[in-house]
This record gives sequence, structure tokens and C-alpha cells, in this order.
Amino acid sequence: MKREVIVVGGGAAGMVAAIAAASEGARVTILEHKEKVGKKILATGNGKCNYTNLYQSMECYRSENLPFVQEVFSHFNEKDTIAFFQKLGIVPKAKNGYLYPGSEQASSIVDVLTMELKHLKVEVRCNEDVTKIIPTKEGYHIQTLVRVLETRSGAKQNGKNKKKEKAIEVDSYVAEYDAKKVIIATGGRASEKLGSNGSGYRLLKEMGYGLVPVVPALVQLKAKGADFEQVAGVRCDANITLLVDGEKVAQEEGELQLTNYGVSGIPVFQVSRYAAKALYDQKKVTMEIDFLPQFGLDELGALLCQRYQESSYKTDHEVLIGLMNDKLITLLLNKAKNIDPYGTDCKRLAKRMKQFTIEITDTNGFDNAQICAGGMDTTELAGVTMESKKHSGFYIVGEVLDVDGICGGYNLQWAWATGYLAGKAAGKKLKLHE
Repeated sequence: MKREVIVVGGGAAGMVAAIAAASEGARVTILEHKEKVGKKILATGNGKCNYTNLYQSMECYRSENLPFVQEVFSHFNEKDTIAFFQKLGIVPKAKNGYLYPGSEQASSIVDVLTMELKHLKVEVRCNEDVTKIIPTKEGYHIQTLVRVLETRSGAKQNGKNKKKEKAIEVDSYVAEYDAKKVIIATGGRASEKLGSNGSGYRLLKEMGYGLVPVVPALVQLKAKGADFEQVAGVRCDANITLLVDGEKVAQEEGELQLTNYGVSGIPVFQVSRYAAKALYDQKKVTMEIDFLPQFGLDELGALLCQRYQESSYKTDHEVLIGLMNDKLITLLLNKAKNIDPYGTDCKRLAKRMKQFTIEITDTNGFDNAQICAGGMDTTELAGVTMESKKHSGFYIVGEVLDVDGICGGYNLQWAWATGYLAGKAAGKKLKLHE
């Protein structure tokens, strides 16, 4: 089957890339290995889809090649994203700079993208796993494994044997395509059930591309150094500092969530990529938690002394009630058994509350991660067209690249921008050769 442009992957970057290429008049086909396109978009922003952010800074992105990220956004920024989706029907709704569709439904983003694909006559072929991409003189030869649903009968014992029909996926046959241009938009490895299975990394490695080591990001962290079973479910405003081999690498503040395995919450997500990379390199990772960031150390020490002096009839635990979560009080006092707050140890207790240290042992894995850190080295791309330096007419976009953003719509902004620039470039290049 001959195609002008094939987009491998029907997620955020792939759908926009297909729309951009088709808007230039190209005949475009999307090959998506899930049963429908846009599945991961539906899960973003807790189902509301935080699709970009009005605040943009290079501090919001991480990469081995940040100048490249800056150059991309100089050609397609958050204003371009807003305009692109407004043209498709999305009215933006801002909340502290975070942008959502006016409907506050992620399905609205997927719906307008799907409608535009249909309008531009983009062919969408689902349940196809791309297994090989072979450069040819005319372009690229692509092989896929096609999965089809078959209905089979099974017996169920319930007093009587009853026939029960069930649909299952079966690897059925190989399909082959020839394309003039190929856009890789497979995503990374995060949340495989939503579509990212790491296949893009394999395809790129087979074609000779280098990868920055890939680790989970925007993910919960496993830890030891506290009785996490005891404090599971506690949420509190805290300041966290991540240290690698004793050196501070990141600091965040916000709602911390304590779990039976470790820590979670937005501030943990923001620093998790640094923890994951350090663990990958077999370095020691620790986290200091300030459970009372609203107080300075000396200020908290003085406050504790005052509370103990004024409440001599209370137990240690009772003195601290009203200052912090009850479960945290128990945890901190257990860790401070040799501290006598009725004596001169108020500052030592305050330090325990503001510098509670745990050891990070692992992440919660790719299945629980929102994105990946690492990926294809962007120095192998020929500028913001997202075209490969090695293979003409071959483009790489989205999460499969070595770029990841913090929470807040930044990873989708990267997907929209790279997808759009690659699609436009591929479509225009076809025009030039007509």
C-alpha cells in the first residue's frame, strides 16, 4: 500500500502532525497500535486535559539539549497552540495560567482532533503494531503486525453449561506500506495501557539512532526511613529537597502525599525525573521533608518551647496537636525518642520536623509514570523541522525525544509543537517535489 506520509502513533503529537501534513495537501495515514487514537489525552489533567500553560520558561523543561527546545518554541509556542485549537472549536479556559478546554473535558480535545482528521481525509488504521521501518530509494518501507478481534465461544459452569461469547485480540497478519515521508510519534514507555509501549525506542535504535537513557518521570517515589504504613493517606503542605550523593539537585513545595510505599503528590512528581536518573546511575538519593515550611527553624523552635512551657500538664503528643497532622506527630516523636522538649531540645525537635530525611529506593515504574525522561538525542535532528539528519524525510516528535516537562500542560505543549512543525515540514517538502 503506497502512502505519501505515514505517521506512526495516534497520540497527541501524531494527530497534530497528521493534521498539519494533510493541511498542506499530503495524503496521510496514521498507524496506531491501540484500538483508537488519543487514548492518553483522555487521561490528562484528571480527565479535563490541561493542554498548555500561559507561563512558559525553559525552567519548565528538561533535556540534554535545552537550546533545541527553546528553538522549537520560538516557531510554535503556547499562543500558536491556543490558536490551533480555537480554530478547531476549543474555547480556552484559564486557571492560574493552566489552560483547559471550556468544556473541561479531555474528550473535547480528542473529538475536535478526530473530526479534523476526518475532514482532511486522513486514514486512521488502528490495531497495527509497526515492527520494522526500512529506508528505500523512494522513501520508506514499513511492516506492521495487524491485530483483529475474533469472537470465540467458551463454556461456563453455573449449574448448567452455558455458551459464552467473548472477543479477544489475535495477531492476524502482516501489512506492508511504502511511504515517501515517515513521522515517528510513538510516545515513550509511560502508561503502556494508554498506548506508550516503548516501541519507538526500539525502532529508532534499529535504525541507528542514539538514546539518552530512558527512566520514568512525573511518578511516585518509593522510600525507606519512616513507618510509611503508619502515615499512609496523610496529605500536607510541605517543602521537599532532593539530594543525590548528598548534593541538592531539586526543591519543590506543595501538597505532599504519604503512601504505604513512600511519597507522592505534585512536588514529588516534579523532582522524580532527577531521582530516577540518579537511581539509574546507582547513586544514593535522599529527600529532606520540611513538614512546616511556614516557619523558620529558630521561629519553630521558639514556638515549640512556648507550647511545652504553657502545657506542662499535657503529654508530648498532646502538646503538638493542632500544629500538624496527628499521624505525623506520632511518626516524628517516634523518630525523636531521645529528645526532651521540656528541657533544651526544642530546636532539635524543630529540626526533625523541618529536615525529616528519607532514602529514595525506587520509582513506581513506567506503568504509573505520566511521562518518560530521556529518549532520542535531539542533536540528531536537522533543526525545528524535526527531520532526521541521517534519513531524509524521516521525522521524530513528541515524548520519544529527550525532552520532558514538569506538570502543568508542558508535555502536551511539546507534543503539539513538535507534531505541528514536523507535519508542516513533511507536507511542504512533498509540494516542492511535485
